[in-house]
Amino acid sequence: MKVTILQEKLKEGLMNVEKVTGKESTLPILNNVLMKTDKNFLDLVATNLETGILWKILSKTEQEGVAVLPAGVFSGFIGSLPGKSIEIDSDNSQITVLSEKHKSVFKGFNAEDFPTLPFNTEGESVEVKAGAFCEMLSQVANFASISTIKPEIAGVYLVFKKDLIKAVATDGFRLGEKTIYLAKKQELSKDYSLILPQRAVKEIVGVFSGHDKNIKIYFSPNQITVESVSGDMDFPQIQYVSRLIEGEFPNYEEIIPKAYKTTAVFPRKEFLGNVKSASLFSGKINEINLRISIEESKAEIFSQTTELGECQSEIKLSKAEGNDLKISFNYKFLIDGLSAIKSDNCAFDFSGEDSAGVLKPEGDGTFIYILMPIKKN
Repeated sequence: MKVTILQEKLKEGLMNVEKVTGKESTLPILNNVLMKTDKNFLDLVATNLETGILWKILSKTEQEGVAVLPAGVFSGFIGSLPGKSIEIDSDNSQITVLSEKHKSVFKGFNAEDFPTLPFNTEGESVEVKAGAFCEMLSQVANFASISTIKPEIAGVYLVFKKDLIKAVATDGFRLGEKTIYLAKKQELSKDYSLILPQRAVKEIVGVFSGHDKNIKIYFSPNQITVESVSGDMDFPQIQYVSRLIEGEFPNYEEIIPKAYKTTAVFPRKEFLGNVKSASLFSGKINEINLRISIEESKAEIFSQTTELGECQSEIKLSKAEGNDLKISFNYKFLIDGLSAIKSDNCAFDFSGEDSAGVLKPEGDGTFIYILMPIKKN
């Protein structure tokens, strides 16, 4: 293999594919990146057997070939070079990298040991703005369970319809649901649903969030393929594949309250700041108490410990309807929900002191966060 390529483009590609390498795997070959020529492109490939990525970079190819190099070391080295063109020349397992004032020789690995990625772009697909899809995943990704006891909730549940996509995640104590509506109705023969592992969710966000155009998502029984869409190329610059989590996601819609007894609307940043202050006095079970007064149109946030003391604050509500309420929450879960919302004002709806609270942006039904209270003995 002998190619010439821009350092900045190679650096960008390596930084992205390195995220997908199998750093914790017992198979050493998965710690590497495979480079192979494809006409006037250099393909970078990485995988951890659960997920994989292919990243194409425009290059000047003088000789076809393939090379396998340690992803972390090679990425760090390319990043240290000046932003000019570099030449990569491989001869069997020896790879030489030349730039204006640098020459380095790497010992490569056998390309035949590198796994083949099973990209499947034959099935039905949906097309969506990359930024909107990644933002949706980011809003709910951290709500998924980190336990392997219930693998069906250790990822993000995705529902694809002709006009919308929903992303849902829960750990059994809280749940987030985000909906995005598609600008163009998709030609799907049916609705699709799948559970995407949390690692894959974060990798997709890391790889595609900077992509300013559309992505295509292809459906297969046991995997999902995501690829970039660009009018500048007849083929995708980026392709990503992930296995899916088997199992049935819980029927979460059953736990969404159908009616509310108390509704409070408040400025999000002020409420978030008060919750963070109260968290310092929350004790071992991370408990903070919330009291809503409808007549006074205010909310009080209170916490205390025998070791540190207590913290009490209040916040004026822009809307207060229904019944007075006293309820307790885990402050960490409440902070997560408030941080996932971007609007200035939030609505908090309650069905009672022992029922889940529903947090959402005021006037925006595309995101809801359901939070179970801490029940008193």
